[in-house]
This record gives sequence, structure tokens and C-alpha cells, in this order.
Amino acid sequence: MKKEIIFVLLNRFADWEAAHTAVCLNTGVIPGRPVKYIAKTLSLTKEPIISIGGFRLLPDYDIHTFPEDCAGLVLVGGDNNWFSPEAESLVPLVEKMIRENKLVAGICNASVFLGKHGFLNHVKHTSNALEYLKNIAGEKYTGDAHYIEKPAVRDGNIVTANGTAQLEFCREILYALDTDEPEIIEESYSFYKNGFLFSGK
Repeated sequence: MKKEIIFVLLNRFADWEAAHTAVCLNTGVIPGRPVKYIAKTLSLTKEPIISIGGFRLLPDYDIHTFPEDCAGLVLVGGDNNWFSPEAESLVPLVEKMIRENKLVAGICNASVFLGKHGFLNHVKHTSNALEYLKNIAGEKYTGDAHYIEKPAVRDGNIVTANGTAQLEFCREILYALDTDEPEIIEESYSFYKNGFLFSGK
């Protein structure tokens, strides 16, 4: 049975930050390869949400119907939506997933949300920039010694990325979830990054 990976989307979410990861989970790292996971969506309510690009989406879940047995959370960034008071209601879900040693991945402003709540203080991580992270996350963020200036960083089951690193973010999530063999993950990344054809493995 396929395990669910929950993509947390708030109004004005960044379409591109989730797209590659969802495709690789739903169809195989390379189309035709084994599929272990399925992408599902969650927002604060089940009301429709609209992306930065104007796509209208009806979430599968809200915070009251969160599936207890899911395999991970992918927090998708956007236009300051992670800094709203409403976003605070997601903190218990993140805490639960970290406590259970499941995937928690945050890109762009969602990585700042993780920093703001102390989730990055003891793991290697990245974000949109260290000063940006420190300025917005505030005093609960004390993890600057673990900050790495890279597009995406994985430390165990915690994955972070800046807002322009959707492909690197995808690659690190695929590794964290052990979705396929390393060479297949790298081939998928190379295809989307450089336009090289799949080898057909």
C-alpha cells in the first residue's frame, strides 16, 4: 500500500515549489519506476485555496482530518502565508512528525516557519539567506551555527531549501524517503535540471 506524503499548502502558495516532488512521488522517480508514495494536500480548512500562479485547489485534508499514519510533511512556501497567525495552528502537526522521526520538509518561507519555532536549532539546514532567516524567525531561532549556504540541505528526515531550489528540494526529499536507487534519483534530477533524456532503466 502506498504511503501518503502530505503537501501543506496555504493561500498564495508557490506552485513550482511542490510540482516536481509531487510528480516524482506519484509516478515514480522516473516514470515507470516503482511507486511507494502518493502526494496528498492539506490546508487550514477544506475551503479552496489559490496559488500564486492562480490555480484553484481543493485540499484533501484540513488540520482536523490530518491522517495519523502519513509518512511525511512537505511545507510549501509562498507570499508570507507562513507568517500569518493562522499558520501557527500547524505547529503541533510538525512537532508530531518530528517526534515520530518522519519527513518534515520546508522550502522558502516554510523553512523560515520551521526556524521560527525552533525546529532547525539542532540540525543542518538552509533557507532564503541566513540574515533573512534570523531577522524573521526571531529569538527562537538559535541554529545559525548549523546553517549551510546551499540550495537544499538534508539532515536525517529534515529537508530545507531556498525558494529557487525546487529541484534540489525534490532530490533531497527523494533521498530522505528512500524512493529509489541513488543513481535513479540523480538521473531524475539531471533530467529536470538539464533536459537530458532518461536512460530507460
